[in-house]
Amino acid sequence: MNRILLAYSGGLDTSCILVWLKEKYKVPVIAYCADVGQDDDFEAVSVKALKAGAQKCIVDDLKQTFVTDYIFPAIKANAIYESVYLLGTSLARPCIASGMITAALKEGCDAIVHGATGKGNDQVRFELAVLALAPQLKIVAPWREWEFDGRESLFQYAEKMGIPLPVTREKPYSMDANLMHISYEGGTLEDPWAPPPDDIYLWTTNPEQAPDDPEFVTIDFVDGEPTAVNGQQMTPVKLLQTINEIAALHGVGRVDCVENRYIGIKSRGVYETPGVTVLNQAHKAVESLTLDREVAHLKESISQQISTLIYNGYWFAPECKLLWKLIEESQIGVTGTVRLKLYKGNVMVVGRKAPVSLYDEKISSFENMSAFHAADAGGFINISGLRLTAWSKKNGSLEKSIQTTV
Repeated sequence: MNRILLAYSGGLDTSCILVWLKEKYKVPVIAYCADVGQDDDFEAVSVKALKAGAQKCIVDDLKQTFVTDYIFPAIKANAIYESVYLLGTSLARPCIASGMITAALKEGCDAIVHGATGKGNDQVRFELAVLALAPQLKIVAPWREWEFDGRESLFQYAEKMGIPLPVTREKPYSMDANLMHISYEGGTLEDPWAPPPDDIYLWTTNPEQAPDDPEFVTIDFVDGEPTAVNGQQMTPVKLLQTINEIAALHGVGRVDCVENRYIGIKSRGVYETPGVTVLNQAHKAVESLTLDREVAHLKESISQQISTLIYNGYWFAPECKLLWKLIEESQIGVTGTVRLKLYKGNVMVVGRKAPVSLYDEKISSFENMSAFHAADAGGFINISGLRLTAWSKKNGSLEKSIQTTV
């Protein structure tokens, strides 16, 4: 290797990796910091990287592309992994990886280094992205090479080398923050019975201390994409920041789950995803008015598939690209407004409307039967139940079962 690009955050792992790379490979190292909306002092991070021996530190502002090309498509897809995880880290990784690869090629690097552990999902996500987009680049994964066997040995190495760290032994949580969420792993969270410490949450208000009065919010969608909050049109980044602030105030978006990693390990993760929790429910509410029943049911299965592909790191795979085309097609006409009630950690849809809605009040109403021929329902039921009657005759009805018992 002649030149290395390192995905650098200034945290425990990448701080140690930068120094370790300089020692082991003795080639120029470029530190790459992706700004996906985390609340970092990038100037301080850059200074730290240069002091640690980086030849250069690149800070790449990816907030716009992260929201428009990754978060909003996931909302359109209703992408939720294992019914609870909104994929905040999983969506950020292909965005960051694409930025890294572009920077590496521009800077003449022939290798990319990441700080993902040998047990985690991120190693798969980063490396599959490289293999899909720039397979000529070498990949270095220090956690699969070096002598350190855990975080304690990294703390010792950092102390030995004089590397300043943003975490301590008392709070060794692995955190990932971006415009969409904050995730927490490690430390006391590795015991799935132990509740998250009260001071772990950095974003959302404790629902018990949230305002005593609910707040009502409206979200506008055009072809599946959120465009306005409370009637005010906003850019994608501004819209997400706005709804994040409102939802976090009311303690919305906390999730504590045990998930199945792609490599076969179960892990406990704690997440804060305030704004997207609201947007996701609002989007589903618009779809309930605008999607045909069979399209909605088909899309549900596609959502599961695409969620798993995103989680497992296959964003750039051909099957994922094909599914995205189906998602985009399904969102034509998913346009409308949703009213939501936010109260002490909860989000409740309390109203929805759409200019082109498949909901017909005349047909649905119990007060007006003239628009629907109720007598037709009998024939529909008989035809629908024909196979059940045939099965029952051959396999025994409940009446026969009772007679046998008696």
